[in-house]
Amino acid sequence: MPMRAAVSLLCLPCAGASATMYLRWRRLLPRWIEVVPVELPGRGARLAEPFASDFDALVAQLCAEQSEAMRGPFAFFGHSMGALLAWGLADRLRTLGRGLPCALLASGSAAPSQRDPDRFAGKNDDASLIADLRKQGGTPEEVFASEELMRITLDVLGADYRVCGSFGYAAAAPLPVPLHVFAGRDDDIEPQRIEAWSAEAADTFTLDWFDGGHFFIRQHEAAVLAVLVQRLAKTLAPDAHAAAALA
Repeated sequence: MPMRAAVSLLCLPCAGASATMYLRWRRLLPRWIEVVPVELPGRGARLAEPFASDFDALVAQLCAEQSEAMRGPFAFFGHSMGALLAWGLADRLRTLGRGLPCALLASGSAAPSQRDPDRFAGKNDDASLIADLRKQGGTPEEVFASEELMRITLDVLGADYRVCGSFGYAAAAPLPVPLHVFAGRDDDIEPQRIEAWSAEAADTFTLDWFDGGHFFIRQHEAAVLAVLVQRLAKTLAPDAHAAAALA
């Protein structure tokens, strides 16, 4: 029986969330994928740490902190802000001359070159942040009902929006890694801004559309994970027999 390949899947959260959004994937994904939820400062187990405020500084910090998880075969998955961070991590690794991920999986995000400069304008008070949470969906009602949980969520979301607002795109050569993009058909991100991810890929590029809005990865989790497994299996073992062995 062929030995199963193993890959560490470093998962980066969306704005306002913590690494716990990926914990359930550990029991839903096959054993050859090791889910590594990446916690950002100021939340979860890192609640006592100050929030990051600058995109490039956060990417540099995460590159240093996750060096152990990136020793063997690894891939990045990120949703929304997490997709931008995943791309930033891969780009920084290339700049540093370090090993690159075997795949980059970007979900629910416009391409780095297509970020909307007005996306975070005026979202600097509780009322505007709450309205944005309602619009995006994905936040449980019990969070809105709890003053304590709401305060934590708004503080994290506001900090993450400042990080996203600090991002500046500098055109660079496409990344020489397979790039797989996931998107929701009912997300309010224009399709062409998502399709622009193809310009960031020098290697394989795929774009998969799913039913649902911005949080389609929760609404249609089983379908998303099935495609994720398929993409990673083909990346690690391109021929059909080897890919089947990974399933």
